[in-house]
This record gives sequence, C-alpha cells and structure tokens, in this order.
Amino acid sequence: MEQKIELIDSPLLIDPQFKFLQADEAGGICLFIGTIRNKNQGKEVNALTMEAYSPMAVKQIERLVTAAGDQWPIIKTVVCHRTGPLEIGDIAVIIGVTCVHRAEAFAACQWLIDTLKKEVPIWKNEFYADGSSWLVPHP
Repeated sequence: MEQKIELIDSPLLIDPQFKFLQADEAGGICLFIGTIRNKNQGKEVNALTMEAYSPMAVKQIERLVTAAGDQWPIIKTVVCHRTGPLEIGDIAVIIGVTCVHRAEAFAACQWLIDTLKKEVPIWKNEFYADGSSWLVPHP
C-alpha cells in the first residue's frame, strides 16, 4: 500500500491528493475533506488554531494507516492534516483511500477519520465571539 501522510501549516490542496490516489486498478477513491465550520457547541466560532506534537501524531497516523490496510484491501492512502491558524471554511483535514471496490474505500475512509479524531494528538483551540476554548476530545 502506498501512503502519504502530512501535517502542514499551510493550506491543504485537494488536487495533489486526488492525483496521488489515482491508480489504474482502482474502482473507488473515497475522499473526505473536513472544513472549519462557523458554529460549535452552540457558539459562534470566529477562527481556530490546530496544534500537534508532530513526531507523535505522524507515528500514530502511520499506525492507523497500517491498521486500515490490515482490515481493507487498500491500494493507496492519504492523510493530510492542517496545523496552525485556520479560518472558517478552511480545509482542516483530507483523508483519501483508494481500493478496487467503493465499499472498502468508503469503510476505510470513515474508519480513518473517526479513529484519527479519537486517537491522534492534534488539539483544537477555538476562538469564539465571547472568548476561546481548548476542545478536549483528542488525547
């Protein structure tokens, strides 16, 4: 399985990730794009900052990609996550999975984003109209 894992502090671009995921034997490419929304927990969000301990986060993501490859017949995988300041509408994460069949691509992609959000040490500080708050769901 080919894989591409990035934690970067500049805007995430969709086209290079899609091009990486293309494969002649692929019948399905599932691409999840997570963006910054303007409301969370009933509060108006103005902006946010993502922080990560990159060496640990990349190691955890590599472990998740390997685990996904053990569960599904993945051809290629992309996991790109933003760090630093982000504004409403910015792309925060791109998860992509290429498989021979679409069902496996969808299942693996959903598992990767759900598990990444639970297990990878990436922290989010949201800035609201009435102050800011670190969100706790990440380890």
